[in-house]
Amino acid sequence: MSLQLWTYLVVGATFALYIGIAIWSRAGSTSDFYVAGSGVHPVTNGMATAADWMSAASFISMAGLISNMGYGGAVFLMGWTGGYVLLACLLAPYLRKFGKFTVPEFIGDRYYSQTARNVGVICLLIASITYIIGQMTGVGVTFSRFLGVSSDMGIYIGMAIVFAYAVFGGMKGITYTQVAQYIVLILAYLVPAFYISLALTGHVLPQIGLGANLSGTDVSLLDKLNQVLVDLGFGEYTSQVAGSKLNMFFFTVSLMIGTAGLPHVIVRFFTVPKVADARASAGWALVFIALLYTTAPAVGAMARLNLIGTVNTAVGVEPDPAGGVRINADKVKAGGDLMSPEASLPYEQRPEWFKRWEKTGLLKFEDKNGDGRIQFYNDKTSNEAVKAKAEAAGFKGNELTVNADIIVLANPEIALLPNWVIALVAAGGLAAALSTAAGLLLAISSAISHDLIKGAINPHISEKGELLAGKIAMAGAIVVAGYLGLNPPGFAAGTVALAFGIAASTIFPALMMGIFSKKVTSAGAIAGMLSGLFVTLFYVFAHKGIFFVKGTEYLDLIGGANSFFGITPEAFGTVGAIVNFIVAFAVSSMSKPVPAHIQELVESVRVPKGAGAAIGH
Repeated sequence: MSLQLWTYLVVGATFALYIGIAIWSRAGSTSDFYVAGSGVHPVTNGMATAADWMSAASFISMAGLISNMGYGGAVFLMGWTGGYVLLACLLAPYLRKFGKFTVPEFIGDRYYSQTARNVGVICLLIASITYIIGQMTGVGVTFSRFLGVSSDMGIYIGMAIVFAYAVFGGMKGITYTQVAQYIVLILAYLVPAFYISLALTGHVLPQIGLGANLSGTDVSLLDKLNQVLVDLGFGEYTSQVAGSKLNMFFFTVSLMIGTAGLPHVIVRFFTVPKVADARASAGWALVFIALLYTTAPAVGAMARLNLIGTVNTAVGVEPDPAGGVRINADKVKAGGDLMSPEASLPYEQRPEWFKRWEKTGLLKFEDKNGDGRIQFYNDKTSNEAVKAKAEAAGFKGNELTVNADIIVLANPEIALLPNWVIALVAAGGLAAALSTAAGLLLAISSAISHDLIKGAINPHISEKGELLAGKIAMAGAIVVAGYLGLNPPGFAAGTVALAFGIAASTIFPALMMGIFSKKVTSAGAIAGMLSGLFVTLFYVFAHKGIFFVKGTEYLDLIGGANSFFGITPEAFGTVGAIVNFIVAFAVSSMSKPVPAHIQELVESVRVPKGAGAAIGH
């Protein structure tokens, strides 16, 4: 069966499953729509949370970033995983004890202010919409390659699918759809990883294969990858860092606290009956997340070796006549000259997967020296030996451009795996993007319908009217997200990192101070959130353009790119959070003390008993 037919069958079947589940579990009340009636089993909720959490950035981009960045890509593993632990231990149980529908509702009640609640809504909307842009980017990348449509058309199709099951099903439909999506995405991630690890190292578990020797040799996979990259002018895979050590630290912290401030993940803990169930579902979610996150470093390293081995015959990774790839032990041991002209693959001999990805524009070849061969190396290297070899060979610069977002999706094709595995990966990439997009859309919908319309504009709106407003808000959010996804500020994980920075600088400090401090006043919280949001967006927009519109950047105004101690915009959320905390406590010290009943509320939230069902106003 052809790859295209396999793709249509597998992706079509998963879409039919998602929509079928939404129809079966459609929301009939605001409780169903917002928190699935607060009756979800902890294991089920843990699996749904994992799907909600592992977005296109985790599935599509993370291994690609690790593949490109090497050790420096660990910031995503450490930040996202550490942040989830932070959320599970320090925020989720207490917010579940509080028992309301939404994060802005907690902020409004804790800081005894509708203004604080409205500011919370604004922060939530900006973070969530930025996050969705990354999901739509992933949807577009996946559709453009596997369904033979343009990236833009892929985004339109993704919008329609999310609309079908999120708008009608609400949280109840989304929860059970996300369980199905988790199963699809984890199989799609693990199956090709098992295949490739077995082919390269003889170990079926990629976590073991990453540290093992290449088949038939005494050369470890990582040692070989280090040697290949250094010979081609790149940094050593196991020692690269993301900019300076300060930037790496700030990046990790921003991802951690941004994770703990993401409203679409937090709201999942309102869908279980008790506080104990919130803790249990957090633990189960960590188990389900670990299956993918412990596999990602191996996927990244093996994909990088396979990719370079495809276009450079001296590496020692070659097609297996029986299918897949295999290690040529003699070439690996010989350690041939990767910079010799003969090692570069003739363009006319490029494999079929190469041709398919070229059509998407995410893989590009430019024959700079006119020799008809593919030269892939770092032409900006400071390694004088590599420069001398490139000049002697007649190379005129790197000729291959690979978008980081295609590494996981192209990985089974590069490794020449069966068509059904490639189709499964396509379905997994879409499941990851759509599951998170649905959770984010619900967070946006509830913020607008529950916190703005019911909380501020029309407190007496009927349940039916609120439900309709929520669905209209979600439909509007889908349109906005799709439009922005057509012109994203960067690749999927980079865009998502910006969203984490916004959440880190606004929502996380407000939640932490709201739970663990009785001294922070409404004025302090409002000033803190607004100041954190302003400094973060000011720095991000300087690099990415105002509201991510290309051509509106103002780097000269801040002294150039990464001008604040070398910190990148993706890592700046940590600075915003520090500003938020300082401003909040400073303003609180000059404000009227927190009312006694609010101080009692803060104290009661930290007592681990007595929580009821999640309720609205």
